[in-house]
Amino acid sequence: MTALRDAFLSALVACGLFVPLVGLVTSPTEEGLTLTFRPLATAVVVGLVFVGRLLILTWRARHSRREITRTNRAIAESVTRAGRFVMPVLLVAAVALPFSGSRYYIDLGTLVLTYVMLGWGLNIVVGLAGLLDLGYVAFYAVGAYSYALLAQTFGLGFWTCLPMAGILAALWGIMLGFPVLRLRGDYLAIVTLAFGEIIRVVINNWTDLTNGPNGISGIPRPTLFGLSFSMDGGPGTVAGFFNIEPATIQRVIFLYYVILGLALLTNWVTLRLRRLPLGRAWEALREDEVACRSLGINVTNTKLTAFAIGAMFGGFAGAFFATRQAFISPESFTFIESATVLAIVVLGGLGSQLGVALAALVMIGGLEVLRDFLSFLGDQMNSPLFADIAGNLPLYRMLIFGVALVVMMVLRPRGLISGRTPTVALGTRREIAAELVAQGRG
Repeated sequence: MTALRDAFLSALVACGLFVPLVGLVTSPTEEGLTLTFRPLATAVVVGLVFVGRLLILTWRARHSRREITRTNRAIAESVTRAGRFVMPVLLVAAVALPFSGSRYYIDLGTLVLTYVMLGWGLNIVVGLAGLLDLGYVAFYAVGAYSYALLAQTFGLGFWTCLPMAGILAALWGIMLGFPVLRLRGDYLAIVTLAFGEIIRVVINNWTDLTNGPNGISGIPRPTLFGLSFSMDGGPGTVAGFFNIEPATIQRVIFLYYVILGLALLTNWVTLRLRRLPLGRAWEALREDEVACRSLGINVTNTKLTAFAIGAMFGGFAGAFFATRQAFISPESFTFIESATVLAIVVLGGLGSQLGVALAALVMIGGLEVLRDFLSFLGDQMNSPLFADIAGNLPLYRMLIFGVALVVMMVLRPRGLISGRTPTVALGTRREIAAELVAQGRG
């Protein structure tokens, strides 16, 4: 009876939320926009909430808390053991992807690796240091605009501007870190969210520098040891130097390996930092700031280094985004990007490098693969239903992300790979279960 009452209240709350979001839709007519009510769609969503909540409560009633904890620990240990084999397989697959010859999958792999790099950068701030950052897209934007402005104003190349973009983004990370040294939890999240919006508004309105909402176009592409990927195939180009036929796919493959190298660099630096005293200070800060201070750790420097290093990798990813697109505008750096990267970190598991990579692969690449599969089914079965679902799937992208977060928080509230292996241990290292690990309040 209690479960039915709880499920009914959840459905009632869902009804209040989804009636304006799902039930009401505007459609163009000859007289203008008209408001149409969709009772069937609203009833389906509310019914799913009712049934889902009832199933969750029934499942919890049949399993004790100790049994759930024991199961989660076993899963964490299994995932950790499997990670030793999954990581090499993913690395080999990433290196071999361009040999497929499909530009679509190479572009998709480039997009996934960009989000993997962003996730690993944010994982330093959120996963290792325990500082909730909702404005990470600001550093992404700083890196992109830094590269675009430096390349066009001073005529510098990509490899020269890349470290400069990272340094400028790190400086902005320090500027964000100073005002929020005394903030924790929700207050820290609000300030970082405001910082991200401030950067976007400044970019949008400082037209003399950033060209405002019109964006910056004609951003130079990276070169291979000074050789450009021009289609004319003349001297000074990759095609002319190697005496091959010029093709656009050559530049696409080169950009893919560039972001793969940057992502691997981010992972390697992060793993090395975790073993240094700085990395252990981040983890101590995440677990308990008061105990961290009592041990004599400089909390100010620890927080600032986390913000700076995380922002630096965000700046690197932003510079790559600018050179890949050859055009940037404020619309590319909205809060949705920060929310997506944060969702990747949370779903994968705070502090887990492998978890972040798997979450980015599923969230970014999984939707595209699902859309291709639905289109394939529509073609094979000659059914317009699957083709229609595949065409409308991007419209429900954020809804799918939200459902995935809710399901993950119910089943595995600490993320896909929630257990952690201690950086330093006396004797044999053993997996620490998620229930024994604090997430920190920053």
